[in-house]
Amino acid sequence: MPKPLLKFCGIRSLDDLKIVSSSQAEYIGLIFAESKRRVDPKIVKTWLKEVDITAKKLVAVFVNPTANELADVLTNLPIDVIQFHGNESYEDIKKVKETFAVTVWKALHHHSKTIEEMHSFKNIVDGFVIDSRMKGQWGGTGVSFDWSAVPHYIKFSRDTSKLCFIAGGVNESNIGKLLTYHPQGIDLSSGIEVDNKKSKDKIERIEERVLQNVNISR
Repeated sequence: MPKPLLKFCGIRSLDDLKIVSSSQAEYIGLIFAESKRRVDPKIVKTWLKEVDITAKKLVAVFVNPTANELADVLTNLPIDVIQFHGNESYEDIKKVKETFAVTVWKALHHHSKTIEEMHSFKNIVDGFVIDSRMKGQWGGTGVSFDWSAVPHYIKFSRDTSKLCFIAGGVNESNIGKLLTYHPQGIDLSSGIEVDNKKSKDKIERIEERVLQNVNISR
């Protein structure tokens, strides 16, 4: 299988950023919504003066943001992707894309109607993040969903030329199982942390497991 794209999310310190900047992840995620991992864009701006992330793409994660919240982040940081993780509508996302001309992903919770929701956003978003659904939480649950549904999400995304990341409770002990479903992308946060900090050792073990499943022949 080709190597899945990796997104390491929930960066909350300069040290976290330094660790993921030297990883094999293509995407670095920053949380700008109510969360223990929420960061201030102006502080992140100072981190970026010390860390070179030009080889990565920066993802800003929002939950039902106001126009001012979006503008505050997008005017301070070189954001490549906006990830909406709330109940934003098609029209909300359309307006944002028209205003900021940025790539947009929509995070959706895994349940019986997720494919229908993907259909409703397919003409406006550039990708999807499928996450676990837990009452009272938009994301960052550290809990995985039934990955037997992953092939359905991947097929839909490929058929519509979208990216699709699988999130929720992915860690070094279970990523091998997820890889058997050949995901396009994998989104990790708590699975690469020790004591609420990004762990270089955990990241290296995750990457080792991912690369073990990569077929480099043509």
